[in-house]
Amino acid sequence: MITKEKVLQTLKEMPEQFSIDDLMEKLILINKIEIGIEQVGKGETYTSSEAKKMIKEWSK
Repeated sequence: MITKEKVLQTLKEMPEQFSIDDLMEKLILINKIEIGIEQVGKGETYTSSEAKKMIKEWSK
C-alpha cells in the first residue's frame, strides 16, 4: 500500500503544472511497485519457468 509520504514526495516531484491524469498514473504505478515489493517480501513470486508454464496453460 502506498504511504502518504510517498504521495507527498511524488507531488513535490511533479512539474509546476500537470494534469490530474498524469498524477494518478504516477501514483498508480508507484502503488503497483509497492505491492510488488510486498509480494516479493512474502515470497509470493513465480520463477520464469513457472510463469512460462502458466502462460502456455492460459493460451489453450
